[in-house]
Amino acid sequence: MKIQICGPGCASCEKAEMIVNEALAETGITAEVEKVDDFADMARLGVLSTPAVIINGETRCVGRAPKKTEVIKWLR
Repeated sequence: MKIQICGPGCASCEKAEMIVNEALAETGITAEVEKVDDFADMARLGVLSTPAVIINGETRCVGRAPKKTEVIKWLR
């Protein structure tokens, strides 16, 4: 599983990354987590607002940090 966290490093982006990591730890699921902070790379992924969470190429959340319960649902 590949998870991409898109954002320049703002507080909301850091929160999104923390929530994803907590959800992974809680579920015991192993995933490659990649932080995408280059705006050109984000645009290629179709992300125009941050933070964004992409799981296996599918954009799951844009413009806000997700709730941990949402992330756990996406992981399963």
